[in-house]
Order: sequence, then C-alpha cells, then structure tokens
Amino acid sequence: MKATPTKFDGVFLLEPDVHRDERGHFMEVWRNDTYPELGIKENFLQDNVSFSWKGILRGMHFQNPLAQGKLVTCLHGEVFDVVVDIRKNSPTFGEWLGCRLSLASGRQLYIPPGFAHGFVVTSDSAAFLYKCTDVYNPTGQHSLLWNDPDIGIEWPVKDPVLSDKDRAAPRLADLDEKTLEFGDAGI
Repeated sequence: MKATPTKFDGVFLLEPDVHRDERGHFMEVWRNDTYPELGIKENFLQDNVSFSWKGILRGMHFQNPLAQGKLVTCLHGEVFDVVVDIRKNSPTFGEWLGCRLSLASGRQLYIPPGFAHGFVVTSDSAAFLYKCTDVYNPTGQHSLLWNDPDIGIEWPVKDPVLSDKDRAAPRLADLDEKTLEFGDAGI
C-alpha cells in the first residue's frame, strides 16, 4: 500500500497492492492494522455504497455536526472524485482537488472532516464505497454548489445529472459560518 499526501493536510491518495492474473485481480480495500501506519488513525463507523449511471454527479456534500471523514473507493467503473477544503481557518480554504478513481486502478482517497466531497461518473456506471468515521446525521447534512464559480472545479462533464438538492445548493460564500466550524479538523 502506498499513501501519497496531497496539497491538503490530511487528504491522502492511496494505492493498494493489486494482485493481477489471468482470472482478474484481488486487492484489500480496508485493513485495520495497515491504514493507521499510513496516517489514517480514525475509526470507521459506517459503510455506504452508491450506484450511479454515466453523467450522474453526486455532491458536493458534507456533514456538520458529526463531521465525517471518508475513505472512498470505486468498486465498479470510474469516477472523477473531488474534494473542496471548507475549513474556514485553513490556508487552502475554498481550493479543490480532483482525481480519477476506478476499479481498474484500485486507487482510494481519504478525506478527513472539513471537506466537501462529490464525484461524477465517467464510465457507463459506477459503484462507489464510502467508509465513514461517523454515522449519517440527516439534520447535519449540507451541500455546496457543484459549480460554484468562486471555486472553479473543472468537471470532465458539461451537463451532469443532479438531484434537486444538489442543483439548489448554496455557494461557499453563502454558507453559514457555523456550518464551516469543524473543531480540531478546522485548523
């Protein structure tokens, strides 16, 4: 397993060992004793899987209170995965990072609390796994506008399919300041 730090403190791009042969491939997607050695020390409390078709964009989502860190993996297909630093006291506040995750590459992304997260499906379909450091809290769910011009995410699709909630999400500048307070994760 290789962990590569990104421009964001605490965000890691992970490359598990993928064992390939004529039958296909095998890889570990989680092992409790390996990830802490890579700098990911949080406990994971909930797993979620979403399935989406090409052009579906899910995001940009975050939860506060009960902010969640996420270890994300594409189990089928390919997605363009994006995180935005929304920790109001961070030197990289409002900046974004995107990477491609796919079953073929096996790559994972770890996103600590304090980041908005989303992805768009770039293959015909995709199954996506989220390991979360806290449980789902419907009253703490928030969205950030996927195409906020102040952030300038360069999505690889022009007209994604969105939920009504994601289409109506506020810009970062319009979010309540208390929503952007993440305790220890808030820098």
